[in-house]
Parts: sequence; C-alpha cells; structure tokens
Amino acid sequence: MALLVVGVVLLAITLWFDLRDVMLLAFIAIAVPLVALVFVGFGAPRLGVQRTFAPPVVRAGGATRVSLTVQNRSKRALDGASWRDSAPAGLTTPGEAVLPALGAWEHVLPRGDDTARLEYRLHTVQRGVFDVGPLRVTTTDPFGLACVTRPVGTAHELIVTPAVTPLDPVIGTAAAVDGVLHGLQRRTHPNSDEFIAREYRHGDPLRRVHWPATARRGELMVRDEEQRGDPEARLILDTTLSGRSDRAVARFGDDPRHFGFELAVEIAASIGVHLLERGFRLRGDRLDDPARGPLSDAAPDGYRMPGGDRILLEDLARLESPVGHRTAPAADAAPPTAGGTDARMPGYAVLVDPDLAEAQHLVALRPSLSPAVAFVVPGVSQRIVDVLEEADWHVLVVRRASDLPDAWARSGSARHAETGPERTRARTGLAALGFDGGADAP
Repeated sequence: MALLVVGVVLLAITLWFDLRDVMLLAFIAIAVPLVALVFVGFGAPRLGVQRTFAPPVVRAGGATRVSLTVQNRSKRALDGASWRDSAPAGLTTPGEAVLPALGAWEHVLPRGDDTARLEYRLHTVQRGVFDVGPLRVTTTDPFGLACVTRPVGTAHELIVTPAVTPLDPVIGTAAAVDGVLHGLQRRTHPNSDEFIAREYRHGDPLRRVHWPATARRGELMVRDEEQRGDPEARLILDTTLSGRSDRAVARFGDDPRHFGFELAVEIAASIGVHLLERGFRLRGDRLDDPARGPLSDAAPDGYRMPGGDRILLEDLARLESPVGHRTAPAADAAPPTAGGTDARMPGYAVLVDPDLAEAQHLVALRPSLSPAVAFVVPGVSQRIVDVLEEADWHVLVVRRASDLPDAWARSGSARHAETGPERTRARTGLAALGFDGGADAP
C-alpha cells in the first residue's frame, strides 16, 4: 500500500512539473503492488481441512485439543502462507501462525508432503454449542506486497456442557429421598407382621421402620424391599425469565448472557447428574409448561443411566439464553394436575425469574412431589418466594455455584418437614429407643 501511495505521488509530481524522467518510476511503483494483488487474488489455494476435537464434548472451564489436517489439492505447491482458526465469542483460538509448506497434490502416488497436521488447545469459559471454524488462511505474493485472507473448510460443532458441582452423596440417594418405585415388589404382603426385616442403615426412610421386629430385636429394624425399577425424580428449570426482565444481564464480548440463567443451568446440571448417578430416572421439564414441556425432544421420557448424564448435559448445553428473545408461557397450556400421594416423587425446581402464573404451576404440582425443593437465584421476587412457601415448597437461595453443596445439604431437611401419623410414630419410637434417627432425624 505504501508503494502504491508513493507511485501515485510521483505520478502527480511528474504531471505537475512535467518531469518525464520520473514518470517511469511512478508507473513501476503503481504497477508492482497491483500485480502483486492480482497474483494473490487469482492464485487462491485449493485446500481441504479436517478438524477433530479430543474430547468432542468438554465441560465449561475445561479444554479440548483441536487437531487440523490441511491438505493441498492443487497442482501448485503452497509456501509462505499463515493460518488461524476462527471461533465465536466465548472461545479464544491461538494467534496467527505460519502454515508449513505444502507440496503439490499427487493423486496417483501421494508422497505425503502435500499434507500438514496442526494442533492447539482450546480453552472454554461458558457452556453452549459453538461452531469452530472455518480455518482462515492468509497468502502473500513473493515480495510480501499484498496479502489475502480466505476461509477454508467448514465449521465444526463443539459442545461445552455446564460445569457440575459435586453434591453430598448421602443426600439424594434412593433410600434418603425415597422416589417413586416402578414395579416395587415386597417379599410379603404389606399388612403382614411377617415382613423380612433387616438392620437400620443410615439414610433409610422412617416409613419403612418395622416396629414388631424392632421390639423383638431391641434395635431399629426396617422392612426389606426389592426394587424392580428405578426411583423417579423430577427436575423443573425456568427457561423463560417471564417475571421482570433484563436486570442481571452481563456480556461476554458480543454474546449477551443472563448471570442468573447460567447459574440456574449449572444448578440443574449438578442436581440432575447427582440423581442419575444415584440410580434415579430423571424427568426434566421446562417451567413454562411442566405438563408438556420436556427440556429436550431427544429425551421425552426422561433420562436414565447408563448414558443419561451425558445426554442431560448436552441438552442443557444446547439451551439458548432467553435474554433478548424471551417467550411468554403458552396461553393454552393446560394447568398441571396434582398426582395422588401414592405416586409422589422428589421434585426440584430451579428458578431464575418466574412470573405468578408459573409459580401457580409449581403450586399445583406440589401434592405430587415429596420433597418439593425450589432453588432460586438472586432476582426472584419475594412475592414468588412467598407463594411457594405458602404451598409448602422448601425454598433455598443460591447466589453462586459454590453455595450449591450447602444448599443441597439443607434441602435434605425438606422431607423431615413432612408430617403424618407414621412419621410421628416413628419419631416417638426412635426417642424411646434412644436412637437419633440418622439422616431422617428432624
């Protein structure tokens, strides 16, 4: 560009002062960069690019190794080029680097010098599905006077799942939470005094205490049950932000993110993975229509192990942040109906900014959930909290991901608040035996 400017200036001086001897230099200064530009413009390289990730799915905050195979598909060798991989906001690729020289493409007897293999580590910050690529290759003329950058190849999808916070392994087990058991088979009739009993284990629900056997043995005994199916739990995530609006919005580059929503996704991921690892079949619903709104069409019947944790995390990774395109709940959505108490399951709601109608969805679901725990991020209105607490939801505030283990531990007290003749009798019996009740003690 500088040489072209010099040529234009010399040409102007030549014409103004009638210096014909300088005109040749002016034309050379103008022609050389133009020829260089034509050279790189019409000499576009023909390249093939293959891109792989190891691992192909990575958790937020982790890194993956990107491997690129670049092959020259032209009969002309390529030298002096540079490359850089492109990525959206939220991912940072290395700076521009020199592309190794590529020999001419040999179709019949390939020598291998037409291919270069490149690698770099890609660090992730936030969850999402990102298109990495295409590769950007810059070519120059032999004198370095002109350069052109071209996209080569196509983009490839990288899935970044939410970070998962480890939770207390005792709280949330099938014994401690006591979910719905499909095809439960008791070894004897429930009304019989001839239950096969065993010693009490930490976390056993108190409703299974077998009092005749406890009286005979002098130690706490529980009914032994065999489980044919998986216990079931329900996870409800607020995905609309229908309550109030665009407060708590942060920006990562040009990508708008709602801090509360991203925290809620991480909470849902941690709870969901925890329950799946403890043998639960997990049903994931959206708050706007929990009766008919699964988190993903890929898992309409819920998640279960093996492999359910991976599918859940990938579904959560694909959730779009609702900032900027918030949708209201469906007006014709049928209000959820409460199931009978015989079909109750553990229910966990993760709330970001629900409105009153969505809170009423949760109120209607309360009789079918036991325990019913709502994890709320900062920004949920006090009115919504009051509505849920009046409906006997156990509401816990989580301000950051590091608060989740403590909130999860406190959620274990939700089931102790359940009242009933059997629980009252159990507590009285435990006190008479001098036993503190372990995980089920109030």
